[in-house]
Parts: sequence; structure tokens; C-alpha cells
Amino acid sequence: MFEISVVSNFSAAHNLLNYKGKCENLHGHNWQVEAVFGAEELDKSEMVMDFKDAKKILKNILRSFDHSYINDTEHFKKMSPTSENIARFIFKCLVEKTKHRKYRVLRVSVWETPGSKATYYE
Repeated sequence: MFEISVVSNFSAAHNLLNYKGKCENLHGHNWQVEAVFGAEELDKSEMVMDFKDAKKILKNILRSFDHSYINDTEHFKKMSPTSENIARFIFKCLVEKTKHRKYRVLRVSVWETPGSKATYYE
């Protein structure tokens, strides 16, 4: 199995639902997102996929979050925008945008801060 990963960032605000503590209040983060792709075999260029393509796909998904209030985005109007749920949402979007390819999305990790990461995979 081969893996590649790309990292991108976005800045956004959110507040947690069903939570008691400081994070139930509106606050923001400079989020970091890592997407990991894998393949059993390399393509004709001897790559899992082109890093440029992986970065572009990830950045296009993150564009909807950048400089937003995440709670107002369509997906998070009724779901708490925790790092775990954001990682799952990004993972599902990546799977949808890359289906029918020789590689697959393996996992997505989301950092709210440099020391706090949530990862989603199937």
C-alpha cells in the first residue's frame, strides 16, 4: 500500500452545541487539515496521485469554510461543528469527489490548535 498526504488550512469561527464550557461560546481557529490518499498500485506516472491534484481537491472543499461561521454552513446547521464532525464531513466530500479512481481516501485529520487533532476514517 502506498500513501500520500496533503495539508491545507482555513480560518473560521464556530461554537459547539450540546457542550457546557468556554467552547459553547463563539470562537475561532486557524484550522489545519490533512488528507491521506492511498493505492495498492501506482498509476502510469508511478504515483498514488499528483500532489497538485490532491491539494486542489482539498482546497476546493475547504473554501466553503474559510472565513465563515461554520454553524451557518448547510451541513452544520443541526450538527455540532466539532473537529470530529468536520473531519468526517471533509472525508465524505473527498470520497465523493474522487470516486471511480484507482486511489482512495484513507483518512482526514483536523487540528483546531497545534496540539489538538481529530481524525476520521472508514
